[in-house]
Amino acid sequence: MSIPELSVVIIGRNEGERLLACIQSVQKIPLPAEKLEIIYVDSASTDGSPERVAALGVQVIRVQPERPAAAIGRNAGWQAARAPFILFLDGDTLLHPDFYRRAIAEFQSPKTAIVWGHRRERYPERSIYQRVLDLDWVYPAGLSEFCGGDALMRRSVLAEVNGYDPQLIAGEEPEMCQRIRSLGYEILHIDCPMTLHDLAITHWGQYWRRAVRAGHAYAEISQRFKNTDFPLWSRDAKKNLIHASVLIDMALFGALLSVFFHSLLPALGALVFYLALAVRSAWKTRWKSSNPMTLFLYGIHSHLQQLPIAAGQLAYYYTRWRGEQRRLIEYK
Repeated sequence: MSIPELSVVIIGRNEGERLLACIQSVQKIPLPAEKLEIIYVDSASTDGSPERVAALGVQVIRVQPERPAAAIGRNAGWQAARAPFILFLDGDTLLHPDFYRRAIAEFQSPKTAIVWGHRRERYPERSIYQRVLDLDWVYPAGLSEFCGGDALMRRSVLAEVNGYDPQLIAGEEPEMCQRIRSLGYEILHIDCPMTLHDLAITHWGQYWRRAVRAGHAYAEISQRFKNTDFPLWSRDAKKNLIHASVLIDMALFGALLSVFFHSLLPALGALVFYLALAVRSAWKTRWKSSNPMTLFLYGIHSHLQQLPIAAGQLAYYYTRWRGEQRRLIEYK
C-alpha cells in the first residue's frame, strides 16, 4: 500500500450537514486519490454523523472519553494517519482548494513545523456576533506564536512533542505550539485563504459561553507556563482581569453617582467612556476591515468580551480550588 502525501484529520461532534460539506471540500484538494487520506474523528455524536461519513468512504474513528476535548480527537486522528503532513480541520469548516498547494511549498525549511492561512466566517451576515467574531480570525502574515484549529503540520514534529495535551478542554493549539517553538521550530501564517468557518452563534448565551471558554484557556495555560522561559498568556490573563475590573468599577461608580446626585449625567459619562474605548479599539484595528460599522461593533466586542473571559478565568480557579476539573464548554 502506498503512503499518502497528505492526511486530513477532521474532528466533529453533531456537525450534521456542515461536516459533509467539509469532507466534500477536502475531496477537492488537487491530489490523486492514493495520495490523500481523510480521517474523521467523532466525539460521541448523536446525529448519525459517523454513519453518514463512513458512507462517503472516509475512515471514521470514534472517541468517547469521560471528559471530551478537541485535543483527544486530534491526537486520535494524527496517530492513525500515515502521511508525513497532517492537515487538521474542524468539522464546521470548508477548505479552500488552493490552501494545500500554497502551504506545502512553505515547508522547504526544516525549521517550519506548522503553516496556516486565513480562516474567515462563512456567514458573517447572519448575526451581529458572527459579524464581529469574523474579525477575530484576522491575523497578520508572518511568523506567529501559535495557530488555530485549522493548520498543516509535520507529523514528525507532532510525534516529537507527543501531540496535543488531552487534559486541556480549550487552548490546546497555543499550548502545543508553545512546546513546539521551545524546540526551535517555527509557525508560519501565510497570506492565503484557508477555511470558511461556521460559528453558528445567533444569541447572547452562545457568545458568552464561547468567551468563558477562552477565559478558562487563559487561566489554565498561563498557570502552566508561568515559571518557564515562555510564559504564554501570563500577561494576557492579568490584563484581562484588570480590564474587566475597570469596566465593572466604572459602571458601578457611574450608577452610584447618578443615584447620589439624582442625575443621569454620571451614568452617561460612564457610557461615553465605554464608547470612547470602543472607538479607540476600532481605530487601532482598522486594518482588519474597511467597514466603519463593523469596526465599531468590533471595538465594542473587544471590551465587552473581557467580562465573560474574566468569568471563565475565575471559574477555572474556583474549580481548581475545589480539586475538580471542568468539563467541555460548548457554545453550539
